[in-house]
Parts: sequence; C-alpha cells; structure tokens
Amino acid sequence: MAAAKFLVFSLFLALLLSTAWADASADSDVDVAVPASQVTGSTDLETSALKIELDQLTSKIQSLESQIDKKTRELKEKDEKLAEKEKLIKDKADSIGTLQSEISSLQEKGKLDDSEQLNKANERAADLQKQFDTLRNEFEAQNAEKEALGTKASEAERKIDELNSRLKNLQKISDDQKSKIRKTERALKVAEEEMLKAKVEASSRTKELMEVHGAWLPPWLAVQLVRFQKHWNDHGKPRLEIVVQKAQENKIKAAKWAEPHLETVKTKWIPTAKDQWVVVTTQVKPHVRSLSAKTVEAYETSKTSITAHLVQVQEIVDPYFQEAKKFSKPYIDQVATITKPHVDKIRVVVKPYTKKVVRAYGKFLKSATTYHQQVQGTVQDTLKRHELTEALATKEFVWFVVCNNNTLHILLFNHENIFLFSKSELTDGCFNCCRHQQY
Repeated sequence: MAAAKFLVFSLFLALLLSTAWADASADSDVDVAVPASQVTGSTDLETSALKIELDQLTSKIQSLESQIDKKTRELKEKDEKLAEKEKLIKDKADSIGTLQSEISSLQEKGKLDDSEQLNKANERAADLQKQFDTLRNEFEAQNAEKEALGTKASEAERKIDELNSRLKNLQKISDDQKSKIRKTERALKVAEEEMLKAKVEASSRTKELMEVHGAWLPPWLAVQLVRFQKHWNDHGKPRLEIVVQKAQENKIKAAKWAEPHLETVKTKWIPTAKDQWVVVTTQVKPHVRSLSAKTVEAYETSKTSITAHLVQVQEIVDPYFQEAKKFSKPYIDQVATITKPHVDKIRVVVKPYTKKVVRAYGKFLKSATTYHQQVQGTVQDTLKRHELTEALATKEFVWFVVCNNNTLHILLFNHENIFLFSKSELTDGCFNCCRHQQY
C-alpha cells in the first residue's frame, strides 16, 4: 500500500512539474549563463539578478510542493475510494457466488419450480455482472493512471534533482559575487579616502589662491587707492566741507538780499514780462517757423550735396584702404598670435575682478539710463509748455540738450577737483586728466 501511495505521489508530481519545467529550465539556463560570462562586469546588477532568480526558483519549488501535497491528498482519497470499491467488488463477487451456489443447489434439488424466481435470479446475476465489469474497467483505468503518474513523478524527481544542482551552482556563484562585492567595497572606501584627501588639498590650494586673487584690485592699485583715500580724508574732504559751508552761507545771504527784490519782481516785472512775452511770441512765431523750415531745407540740401562727396571720397579711399588692409593683415595676425597666450593669461587673472566690475557697471548704467530718461522727460515737458520752444520739443533736440548738460556737470566736477587738489601730490596728474577730458 505504501508503494502504491509513493507511486501515485510521484505521478502527480511529474504531471504538475511537466508544464512548468520548460519555462523554468529555459529561464534558469539563460540566467545561469549570464553571470558566468559577465563576472567582471557590474557586480550589483549580477547579485540582484541572482537574488531574483533564487527567489523565483524557491517560489516555484514551494508552489510545486503545495501542489504535490494537494495531489497526495487526492491520491489518498482515491485510494480510499478504490479500497471501498474493491470491498464492494468482493461483496458482489461473494453475493454472485452465493447466488450461483443457491441456483445450482436449487437446480440440483429441483426446488426451482417457479420460473419467475429463476428469471429474477438471472436478471440479478446479469446486473451484478455488469456492475462487476464496470468496476473492473474503472480499476484498470485507475491502474493505468497510476502508472502514468508514476512515470511523471519519476521525471519530476529528476527535474527536482537538476533544479537542486542548479540552485547549488547559483548559490556558489552568488557567494563568489558577494566576495567580489566586498573587495570592490573595500577598494571604493580606499578611493573615497584618497578623493577626500585630494578635495581637502584642492580646497586649501583654492583658499590660498583666493586669498591672493580674491581682492577687488591688484596690490599696486590697492596701495595707490589707500594713498588716495588718505589724501582725500586729510586734504580734500575738509576743503570740500569748507566750500559747501561757504556756499550755504552765501546762499542764505543771497536769499535775504533778494527777498525784497523778488517781491518787486513778482508784483511789477513778471506781469509786464508776461505781456511783453505775449507780444514777442505773436511777432516772433512766424519768423521761427520760417527759420525752422529754412533750416530743414538747408539741412536737406547740405545732406544731398555732402552724401555725393562722401560717396566719391569713399570710392577714392576704398582701394587704398584695401591695400593697407592686405599689407597690415599678416602683421596683425602675427601680433594676434604672439599676444594670444598673454591675453589668455591676463583674462584668467582678471576674471574674478571683471565679474564685480561688470555688476557695478550694470547697476551704474541702469541708474544712469533712468536718470537720463527722467531728465529728457522734464526737458521735453518744459519745452512744450511755451509756444516759442514747442517746435524744438523733439526727441533728438532733447537728447542733445541732456547730453550737453551731463557733460557740463562732469567738466565742472573735474574743475572743482582740480581746485581742491591743487596743492597735493596728485595735482599735475589730475589736471592733465581733466584737460584730456575737456578736449
């Protein structure tokens, strides 16, 4: 009985594993071949693939074991049913034997007088024979099924042995990969320590370089700037304060002196000036219009005449310019090639200073443009208020007036600096600088 149970168990195990074996074998062959060929590759990916494959194989084995348990339970139930059917067959055979013995005894004894009882007995014997045949056929079919399950179980055992051998190989490969991972981790730690040392050295070197090059100005220019600031604090600033104080005192005196005169101007001169201004505007307005028209005509005629001469001059000068360009090109290229490394070095040295200068220049340019636009707006509004200057309230004229005004302020500021620093060591240099700016 135990041998039959083992045979049924092996048959069901082979039946369950036959369908999953093809996919599992193909996958396992591919998965085993990959780590063997790529041992020197990325160890993390190989170990993860091996872990995934081991998990898949263990899950498949667990599922197969659960299915085997289920089939063994089914086989036990079928064995019980077969035992019951064998018992029934024995009972039926015993009953058939008893009936046949009764029939023979009745025939011998001559007690079967009634034909109906004999027919019933024959029918019952035929039914029992049919039941016996059906039970025998079922038993033969179950025996054939047991044999098939036995062969499948043997195949399943063979495949399980192969899977176990492959699992052992995979475990060995995973151990090798783990040892390689440990070695690579140690090498990575050593490399990280060396990299940290290199970073510390680089940071110290960069810190030293920033201490040397991190200032706004070069050392010689910083020394000159300190000297200039010291001279300004000693000589220029107190003189400027004296000049400002005197200007304020003169302003107060002038305001006190002009206060009665301003009253007379407001009460007497301004109304008469307004009347005279109205008369002058009415008389001068047509002359101004004619003058503006004539100036425009003169500008157009001069432009047309000058453009023709400029074109002729350009045509005459162009060949000389081209020859000079051809003659000077090799020298310019030679100078460019010679000075290129020096220019690159200067650019590298000046780069930390130029960023700050560009930012400061951008802020100054932004504030200057806003101030320039505001001054243009005020000048244009002032010109538009009066009828006499309304014709001059154009963008070009306003821009020209504002630029001249700014230039005049710069020149006055330079003259004031010359006056303040006339007795200092920097008098000659500042005076020459101002003269160059004026010209």
